[in-house]
Amino acid sequence: MPVLSTEAVVLHSFDYSESSRILRLATRDAGTQSVLARGARRASTKFGSALGLFAQGVAHLYLKGGRDLQTMSSFDCTHARTSIGCDLERFTGAAALAELMLRFSTDEHNEDLYMTLVHALDAIEVAAPEHARGTSLAGAWRLVAELGFAPALDICGICETSFAPGQSLRFVPEAGGVLCARCGRDYASGRAIPDSVCATISAWLQGSEVPVPDIREARAHQRLLREFVHSHLADGRSLRAFEVWENGDWNAR
Repeated sequence: MPVLSTEAVVLHSFDYSESSRILRLATRDAGTQSVLARGARRASTKFGSALGLFAQGVAHLYLKGGRDLQTMSSFDCTHARTSIGCDLERFTGAAALAELMLRFSTDEHNEDLYMTLVHALDAIEVAAPEHARGTSLAGAWRLVAELGFAPALDICGICETSFAPGQSLRFVPEAGGVLCARCGRDYASGRAIPDSVCATISAWLQGSEVPVPDIREARAHQRLLREFVHSHLADGRSLRAFEVWENGDWNAR
């Protein structure tokens, strides 16, 4: 069986038997894969401490079609990202991004999605604690867009008219994003939002790191993101890591 060597990020792991571990990996060349790392729990293992959460490296995989669980022979860690685990804001944000990948990506090759995840984790790793939530929001929206569900922000999602500065807007997740006031009247759900919110999300989608000024605004952004994800991606199951990230106020005094 040929070996595929591909860049990968550890999204999740758990112990399997007395000596092995099962991991979920986001890979550059083979989408998201579940792999068995035999012997990974042994003290003398060739994996060492390389398989920490969010670690990045080169995974050497034996892939066989039709299998839900593949075999990983080794993992050469190039970027451990241990500092993410030293701060709860960074960790919960990164975990929410990992959950999006685990739940909604596939085993099909998608290099753009993989690189979006890598860049998002890199940004979270170096973000100051007070900016980590905004950085995580930016990364999450970019992942959602790469999954094929970018929200309508610059024009009404229904009538496609452009928005004038200061115009009253309504964010309606099931309609695909922002609607003008006239089209928004047809939906009982949705939230009135200022155009500055659209500008911030649009900037995030274009790659800018726009900070959110306070925890209240950050949570409002998280609520919009959650509602959008549940309307377009979720399968009815709760997003537990996302809920922890949204509800936690780790900087409270």
